Amino acid sequence: MEHSGFNELKLSKDIQKAITDMGFEEATPIQAQSIPLMLEGKDVIGQAQTGTGKTAAFGIAAIEKVDPKNLSVQAVILCPTRELAIQVSEELKKLSKYKRGIEILPVYGGQPIDRQIRALKKGVQIIIGTPGRVMDHMERRTLKLESVKMMVLDEADEMLDMGFREDIEHIMKKIPLERQTILFSATMSRAILDLTKKYQKKPQMIKLEHKEMTVPEVEQFYYEVKSQLKPEVLSRLIDINDIKLSLVFCNTKRRVDELVDILKSRGYLADGLHGDLQQRQRDIVMSKFRKKEIEILVATDVAARGIDVGDIEAVFNYDIPADDENYVHRIGRTARAGKGGRAINFVTGREIYRIRQIQQFTKSRIIPQKIPSVSDIEEIKTNLLLDKVKGIMDTGHLGEYINMVEQLTREDYTTLEVASALLKMVMGERGKEEKVKKDNSFNKKFN
Repeated sequence: MEHSGFNELKLSKDIQKAITDMGFEEATPIQAQSIPLMLEGKDVIGQAQTGTGKTAAFGIAAIEKVDPKNLSVQAVILCPTRELAIQVSEELKKLSKYKRGIEILPVYGGQPIDRQIRALKKGVQIIIGTPGRVMDHMERRTLKLESVKMMVLDEADEMLDMGFREDIEHIMKKIPLERQTILFSATMSRAILDLTKKYQKKPQMIKLEHKEMTVPEVEQFYYEVKSQLKPEVLSRLIDINDIKLSLVFCNTKRRVDELVDILKSRGYLADGLHGDLQQRQRDIVMSKFRKKEIEILVATDVAARGIDVGDIEAVFNYDIPADDENYVHRIGRTARAGKGGRAINFVTGREIYRIRQIQQFTKSRIIPQKIPSVSDIEEIKTNLLLDKVKGIMDTGHLGEYINMVEQLTREDYTTLEVASALLKMVMGERGKEEKVKKDNSFNKKFN
């Protein structure tokens, strides 16, 4: 994937600041190619799959072009489903965080229309909606389109497949001819091309090839986790599976730093990699990771490029990546040189839709898992310990230790008592270590 910096796209300081907050370190190919064209006012056709960053592409352009002093609707973004409308709205609200006076409203069926009407009366510049609900507002005269300068059709092929063509054309005919029309679609069917000929003026075509990517032989799982519980669940999974070397991916630099601090406070050997570190610092961290002086490496996508460590047992997607290809690159860091590996994904709220998208893209299955309880952890750890004991007995070479046990049996202790005492000693020591980690975690969280 070719990427470039957002600072090369001549964006306003407010947008740059919001992008930094969101943790985007580089523009994706669709963003780098389409944003300059959209800012110039040109019509654009973007052929790109979900998960390529197109929402931020048209969202940045729409926010940059809106006049915050004008309270009328200036941009309309049509989406095929309410879920996508909500998702797009949330991303645009993050992008417009420092742009004062810009109001963004999702309109879709299933939500009381009165609430949407009240918001529209107060003044909204960007509408994100499903065709049916947008038409409903138009018929009620609660949505006026005479000031619209930009029209975006997101997932156009899906909207046509769902039978929205007449609705789309009805809406397009009510928008002023002097407008900018943006269309994003995963495929370019004849119906899509008919729409572009009818409603776009000299559109610029941007086509991203949908790469066939080889998904590594990795076991893939996901856990539905509330954001504030992610550190605890991560700790449990590392402990329960006795993972010695793991790579944890976060979407932002800030998130990397926060998680490293939490893990260190819990007693783990952890460090981070992200774009703010100088090359010398990165080299030091990577050297420690290769030597296993660090057991958990927390990184962003940009910093993690080129990581090639053969013994990584698990990759954790602490944050689900926005780009499907990044997901494949991330999980490919484990299961190297014929060894097994696991990819463990943390999903929060509506992010569950991303798991479905990634499964479609990778043509692989990501298996849902239940978060282990404290009692589950103790049971599994006990079983692991007993398995290790069985393994040692099966390999033999116990002569020296048998002599020690025999010395104790001469003092009227049974072999069962000796074995039980040794297990208690081993498990007791381990329990103390766990208590230290939990106490540190408790102090960090509540003090």
